[in-house]
Amino acid sequence: MSESGIVYSAIKTPDGTILQSRHRHDYQTYTDKNGKEYMIDGGLDYIRSSDNGDEEYITITLNHDHNIVREYTTWGTYGIYGDEPLRYITLKDMTTEHIEAVLDNVRNIHPNLRAAFLNELEYRGVYDRIDT
Repeated sequence: MSESGIVYSAIKTPDGTILQSRHRHDYQTYTDKNGKEYMIDGGLDYIRSSDNGDEEYITITLNHDHNIVREYTTWGTYGIYGDEPLRYITLKDMTTEHIEAVLDNVRNIHPNLRAAFLNELEYRGVYDRIDT
């Protein structure tokens, strides 16, 4: 797990646009209706963002209550057969089987996501996972 434990990193601009950085070097920019440029970068590893003074920072970490973590943590999926367009689903909406499949098959899963997924299995009462 990275030192920060970040599972969601975003800013909300004054016009309501949400800019989310999903992974390291996922640099996102947006020009708001007020003409100012906003940016965020760093994903789950660090937070780097604009500082115009009127944006709202939304950072969720593993230290938050798990009910909040499961609402904000997302996973990208192409569907069960890999033939659908990429879409992101929240941890709370993933099936237990999907979470277990990710933990078993995605070797490069971010440590923060792995921890959130394991916490979710515990939250659901699934205790038979030994690998951490």
